[in-house]
Amino acid sequence: MEWQNFWLINNPKFQKSMTINNLTDLNRLRSAPFLNKTESLRILGQIDEKILDSDWITIGIMARSDKDAKEALNSIILKHQYKSFKNFEQIHVKGNVFLKANQKTGEVYIRSENGLGEGILLTCQYDDPSIYSHTYGPFPLKFFYK
Repeated sequence: MEWQNFWLINNPKFQKSMTINNLTDLNRLRSAPFLNKTESLRILGQIDEKILDSDWITIGIMARSDKDAKEALNSIILKHQYKSFKNFEQIHVKGNVFLKANQKTGEVYIRSENGLGEGILLTCQYDDPSIYSHTYGPFPLKFFYK
């Protein structure tokens, strides 16, 4: 990727002016863009279809605090009625964080990490090893709130 394009894709002002038409538009971003209502509904329908077609998901959340990351994870758990995640509310980390949650094992980890963007990454996983998993995002932290 040319340096000029890298700067544009990672520039917050540019991200706000982009039109997001499908899931792959998000994959070139470092941080979640602002999505208007039309974009949000379109992308939500697309990711919900991918999630339903997968056997399980892993979730990566880049946030400014463990509280923000846990709230984003809880919004996904509530929206998709996941019951398999182990209790993660007692985990505390200071500063910017990366949260990783695995629906299949129920494990949730949070680590402090600087230099990340902000948003939710979802990886649709399959029990059949011949089917490749795909990661989508970053979605805004409040994307999955009802």
